[in-house]
Amino acid sequence: MRGNQPNIHIRRARADDAWSIASVLHASFVEYESSYTAEAFAATTSTREQIQHRMSEGPMWVALQGDTIVGAVSVIPKSEAVYIRGMAILPTARGQRIGTLLLEQVEAYASGHGYRRLYLSTTPFLTRAIRLYEHCGFLRSDEGPHDLFGTPLFTMVKTLEAEDDSSRSNCP
Repeated sequence: MRGNQPNIHIRRARADDAWSIASVLHASFVEYESSYTAEAFAATTSTREQIQHRMSEGPMWVALQGDTIVGAVSVIPKSEAVYIRGMAILPTARGQRIGTLLLEQVEAYASGHGYRRLYLSTTPFLTRAIRLYEHCGFLRSDEGPHDLFGTPLFTMVKTLEAEDDSSRSNCP
């Protein structure tokens, strides 16, 4: 899948991408570190080994600008839903629709595999990410979890249309 920008490309992550993905996660969240508990920040900014383990739990995609990984997202299929986690865009690459492209990839995967629902957990202080999720059709839910090692969380949910109802994402 390629983005609207000619130099942005989305592809499935490979095991040898794990170090770069871990670096993207850290760089993306370090500006918010003081808002997390130490344990929650460590859980949010996964290590190379944790990234490789996540790849065994479900698909992961990376956004490349040229040959450089500038964004990532992973999912875990669960029953009739897909849980989105570890979405991050380098601060220097923000504003280029990379988050939208990654969410469109997740939605295409979910729809193509018959999943009816997407969900994710986020923190109230990640306002840019929340705006993106809302823009892409996610709604806040009362579902848990409500914290990650003492850092507040809330869940956002998106119900997917049946494949014959819509052939494209409604994430503008």
